[in-house]
Amino acid sequence: MAEETPGRRRDAAATKAALLAAARELFTERGFERTTVRDIAARAGANQALLFRYFGSKDALFQQAMASKNLLAETPPEQLVAVVLARLFAPDAPTAEDNPLYAVLRSAAHERTASVVRDDLGEQYGQVLASLTDAEDADVRADLVIAWWLGIGLLRSVLGKEPLAGADPAATAALVLRAVATLLERTEQPPDA
Repeated sequence: MAEETPGRRRDAAATKAALLAAARELFTERGFERTTVRDIAARAGANQALLFRYFGSKDALFQQAMASKNLLAETPPEQLVAVVLARLFAPDAPTAEDNPLYAVLRSAAHERTASVVRDDLGEQYGQVLASLTDAEDADVRADLVIAWWLGIGLLRSVLGKEPLAGADPAATAALVLRAVATLLERTEQPPDA
């Protein structure tokens, strides 16, 4: 996949995707500080200069690796809570060491990476969630829902805490949705639920 290998066809999109996938894996395994640009490039089978060409910096790569803008773009705001819960409780949801929450936990002490998480969750998700209520404290309500998501992901997928880890996904998601509806009154189930 490395572009500099003679005789191989250059594929910038594939190389960029491989760098992004390698970065997600390594940030999850090691956190931001202990992940080097050299390690990311080696895992992707690319030259580290390509990482800088495509992403600019390790910080920018972390931001893109942790970003989850597609979900926001593809999901109606009223269904966002239900869709996130469905992903958290999905049978193929990442568990333990494969969970991106590890990247967040392992990197939170680094100010730049913490700000990436704050910006992604706080700014993007927070704004969408806050739009689901007319309450004066809409931002606080949105943060409470985000905290709930993170807590569920941490307890269920990362720590495997029972009884939450083994609880019926549909019943548990329904409980959470009912509770969230008291904070964000325009929250609804997705049409296929």
